[in-house]
Amino acid sequence: MGLSLSRRDFLKFSGGGLAASLGLQLSPLEAKAEGLAIQHAKESTTICPYCSVGCSMIVHTQGGEVINIEGDPDHPINEGTLCSKGSSVFQMRHNKARITKPMYRAAGAAEWQEVTWDWAFDEIAKKVKTTRDTTFQATSKIKIKEKIGTAEVEKEIEAVVNRTMGMASFGSAALDNEECYLYQKFLRGLGLVYIEHQARV
Repeated sequence: MGLSLSRRDFLKFSGGGLAASLGLQLSPLEAKAEGLAIQHAKESTTICPYCSVGCSMIVHTQGGEVINIEGDPDHPINEGTLCSKGSSVFQMRHNKARITKPMYRAAGAAEWQEVTWDWAFDEIAKKVKTTRDTTFQATSKIKIKEKIGTAEVEKEIEAVVNRTMGMASFGSAALDNEECYLYQKFLRGLGLVYIEHQARV
C-alpha cells in the first residue's frame, strides 16, 4: 500500500525533517511588541524655525532631553508633513557639530574664540547703543504742499522723526504674533525704520 502525501504535507514534512536535522526549534514563539520610545514622553508643539511657511511640529521630551521631533498632523498648514530641512530639526539639538556657546572673532583675526553669554550680550548692547547714538536723527527737513488761496505752495519744514537709519532688523518666522509685537515695539523704541519679517518676504 503506497503512502499518499499532498504537496503541502510533503513540504511540511520535508521542511520539518530539515529543521530537525539542523537542530532548529520550530515550536511557536510568542511575538512581543516593543513599546514605543515616545510612549511616556512629554509632548509639546512648536513651529519649524527654517522658513516662513510656519509648519507645526510635535517635540517629544523625556528627562529634559529631546528624543523625537515629527510633523503635527492636527496643524492646518503642514498636516503632519515636513520638508527635508524640517525633518532634520532633531539635529539642531543633537549634533556634535552644533555650536552651543557664543563665539567671537575679533576684527582682522582668523580664529573664532569662545566667550561667555554675559560678555556677548554686553558687546551687542554696546554696539547697538554706539550705532544708535551716532546715526540718530531727532528731526529731518521735509517738503510739504500748502494751499494758499487757489495756489499750492511747496515749502520745507523741520519735522520730528526720532529715527536711526544705521540699523535694520529681519524677524524670524519662528516668532509668534505676541513675540513679533513685543519685538517690533522694542525696535521702534530704538528708532529703527528698516523693520522686515521673514514671513512677508
